[in-house]
Order: sequence, then C-alpha cells, then structure tokens
Amino acid sequence: MSLAALWRAAPLLLAATMLFWAGNSIAGRALAGLTPPVALSFWRWAGALVLVTPLAWPHLKRDLPLLRRRWGLIVALSLMGVASFGVLLYFGLQTTTALNSVLMQAAIPPLVMLLGWLALGDRVSRWQVAGVALSLAGVLSVVAKGRPWDLLHLGLNAGDGLILIGVALYAVYSLILRRRPDVHPLSLLWATFVVAVLVLAPLYAQEIAAGRRITATPEALAGIAYVAVFPSFLAYLFYNRGVELAGAARASQYLHLQPIFGAVLAVLLLGEAFRPYHAAGMALILAGILVSGRKAER
Repeated sequence: MSLAALWRAAPLLLAATMLFWAGNSIAGRALAGLTPPVALSFWRWAGALVLVTPLAWPHLKRDLPLLRRRWGLIVALSLMGVASFGVLLYFGLQTTTALNSVLMQAAIPPLVMLLGWLALGDRVSRWQVAGVALSLAGVLSVVAKGRPWDLLHLGLNAGDGLILIGVALYAVYSLILRRRPDVHPLSLLWATFVVAVLVLAPLYAQEIAAGRRITATPEALAGIAYVAVFPSFLAYLFYNRGVELAGAARASQYLHLQPIFGAVLAVLLLGEAFRPYHAAGMALILAGILVSGRKAER
C-alpha cells in the first residue's frame, strides 16, 4: 500500500495508533531499569516536538495569536494529558506490569463518559451507565489482582495507583479538549508539546542532580527513539487524521483495541504472565464496551 493510500485509510491509521499507544506501556516497562521516568518522558516529548515542528510551522503564523490568548487552556491540556500522564505512567511501570497498565488504561473511555455525565450534564442512557460500571469493575479486578478485599485495606501496588491517577487526569484532559481553541491540530500539538518540555525540564534537572541518569545502552536509546516517534509523533498525527476521516465518535471506538494489543505484546515481548484476574478484567471491560454501545430503549 502506498503512503497516499494509507493516509486515506482511517481504519488502518486508527488501528496503528492504538498499536503504538499500547507499545508505549511495553517500552516503559522494558526501560524501567535503564531510563528514569522523568528522563524518558522529557526526551519523548522533546523528540516529538522536533518532529512535529516542521509540519506545524506553516500553520503557526496564523494560529499563534489565538494560542497566546488561550494560553491557560493550552497549559491545562498539556499538564493533564501530556506531561503528567506520561510521567505517572512511567513511574507506575517501575513497579507494575505492562499488562496491568494497558488494561487500566481501558478505563479512560468509560471514565470520560462518567465525568461528562457528572460534571457537564452529558446525557447518557441506562446502558451506558451499566457499561461504565462493568468496565470500571474490570479495571478494579486487575488492580486488586482478583482479590477485591484488598481494596478495603489499600493493599495495592503503588505503580497501579500512580497509573490510575494518570488515567483519571487523562479523562479530565479529554473533557477539557472539547474547549480547545479553533486552530490547526498540528498547531495544538506543537503548543502542548512545548509546554510539556518546559514543565518537565526542571524535574529532569532534579532527577539528574539526584544521580538518576539514563544508562546509554543501545536498548535504552532505541526505546527512547520509539516513544518519541511512534506513540507520540506518529500516533497523534495518525489519530488526528483518523478523526478527520471517520469522525470523533467512530474514531474513539478504536481506543478499545489498545488493551487487546497491549496484552498480546506484554505476553509475547516481555514474557508477562496472563493471570485469571487479567482474563476476568478483560471480559468485564469488553462486556462494558458492548453494553455501552447498545441504543437506549425507546
């Protein structure tokens, strides 16, 4: 398939995006002993910024005035969905599995629906509420490792807790994104990447001062290159194009592929064990997706 044909194929672009985003958790877990979390997040967004700047440049002359006027929103978007989510994810992956990570991230779509209903008064059907409950039950099954009584004693992995905080922040980011300024998508990406790099730079300096440095092995450098190019630059570029071709509602359905891709990659590439509670959690999440998709009864 030619690049021009790929650029017109929304299903392939969106499926590739989910594969790249699933690979982000795999890379974060694989690099846990080689690259400190803030360093990985800083170079991820710095690399993505270098790649997106030439594409965004033609649009920035027109869009910069509006971006400056809406700087508060740009900062909020970057803090919630770019800088903080990545750092929390990479910190969490120091002590939890990639498989847990990708399954917990499956909570983002139902959590967005739940927060939209609670905070913004979005209309939801009884099936959507039931679907949210099932999906969140599936996530809790994974977090509690099939032992729900652990939730009563907070006997949970710290890494799982950090990723859940990141998931909640990303859901808030998704709601704030509704108020994004009317600028080209590449201009918005460029602005949020710039803010993320500026926010992460002092944290990265602190990490270096504390003696936590990148172990510059070929594996570490390849991993940093992967997270900068694939789950950052290409994934956002492909997702924006997919939304343009298929619409936001249809494109969002592809988010459900991420935990499936991630589970397969975690088992094949990292050798992580697929436990019964993972199967139970995935079954509940998929059931929640199916139930949420049912039309409201008339």
